[in-house]
Amino acid sequence: MLDKLIDLDWDIFLWFNTLGSTTWDPVWEIITKFPYWLPVFALVIYTAFKKLGKTHAFLVLGMVALLILFTDQTTNLIKFLVKRPRPCNNPEIADAIRAVIRRKSFSFVSGHASNSMAVTFLTYKILRPYTKYIGLFFLWPLIFGYSRIYLGLHYPGDILCGYLYGIFTGWLVYQLYKYIRTRFAPKFD
Repeated sequence: MLDKLIDLDWDIFLWFNTLGSTTWDPVWEIITKFPYWLPVFALVIYTAFKKLGKTHAFLVLGMVALLILFTDQTTNLIKFLVKRPRPCNNPEIADAIRAVIRRKSFSFVSGHASNSMAVTFLTYKILRPYTKYIGLFFLWPLIFGYSRIYLGLHYPGDILCGYLYGIFTGWLVYQLYKYIRTRFAPKFD
């Protein structure tokens, strides 16, 4: 059963990865780098301050920082424990893929997918009552995740499990956020 899932993961990876071309490689290299997403984050931060007020927005930023720290460190722990080679380092498929970027670290689970989905989930849960189009923020982890497949760094299973793990960690921190908001509500309103 596990072998069939791995084979399916490789097949889906190969299909998506080989759709790329050298013309689009620089675009996807930009998309996969965090600094290029700063305008999106700036818009979300601006929205938080505008809709929630200064004290509440700082609470949200603190929760996001905690979330990123926790999710990033635990995904690195999972990678260390699982030790799944990245597609670009897998000798069984190395000749068949387009490895635009190479990394020596492990593949499962994707930290990019986990972190981006965790932040998106938490931000969505908090800002949904205040912002009509906050659901569009989910485009970020989807595009970000695909960039990792395109560049030859992650299998779809790494991305999917990263998304699920990100939703889980985002939910955990959201529960902490709700507890703090309930316990100290007057300070954050």
